[in-house]
Amino acid sequence: MLPIDAAAHSSRWRRRHPVDKAVLGIGLTVLAISLPPWPGAALVLVTALVLLLGPAAVPAGRLWRAYRVPLGFCVTGALPLLMRVGGPGGFLSPAPDGPLRAGELLLRTSAASLGVLLFAFTTPMSDLLPRLVRAGVPAPLVDVALVTYRMSFLLLDSVRRVHRAQAARLGHTTRAATWRSLGGLGATAFVRSFDRAARLQTGLAGRGYDGALRVLVPEARVSARFTTASVTLLAALAALTFVLERPLS
Repeated sequence: MLPIDAAAHSSRWRRRHPVDKAVLGIGLTVLAISLPPWPGAALVLVTALVLLLGPAAVPAGRLWRAYRVPLGFCVTGALPLLMRVGGPGGFLSPAPDGPLRAGELLLRTSAASLGVLLFAFTTPMSDLLPRLVRAGVPAPLVDVALVTYRMSFLLLDSVRRVHRAQAARLGHTTRAATWRSLGGLGATAFVRSFDRAARLQTGLAGRGYDGALRVLVPEARVSARFTTASVTLLAALAALTFVLERPLS
């Protein structure tokens, strides 16, 4: 199981309905994208961080390990704004407003990423996917996503075991050996994935599969109090942004 999935299953908000957490997490993401970067996205970033480390009780180390990947993409996407192609300065020159635009983009995307992580760190996929059928998503599409999600952990476990066995047999001592090991690892994972898929199909056919996977979903109700508090918080962030925008700019 991936660390973010383990954190979601042990989250303090695990028993809450996904709608409650979607209103808060996705709402913060929408605010980060739609509000002015300063101070709107900055307020959203701080709020999401406080919620993750405070009420949601996400461990700081685990949050950083998950956050550094999208943060790297945010930084990579903001760097090109620092330069300008063509113009009086030559073929490639610093953009006049490059640092400002790059900072605004980095602030927006990093805040939006924290909003998504707030939802991901508190909502296991096994709780979310079966409920999508009630929201109107076609059942076969949900079944494919659910099977893919569960099979991915088996595939990752197989890859981890094969990699450990190759390392124990000195399969990574040289660069050539490493490339050979990687090729063997990919081939083994490919064959095992097809073998597991065939066995899964045979097992479902033997159990009278009729086109729908029926799984138990933990009982949960949408909390009017939690949803109201989330909407109030989002509205307060938007109002505070417009109040502080003129003095800070």
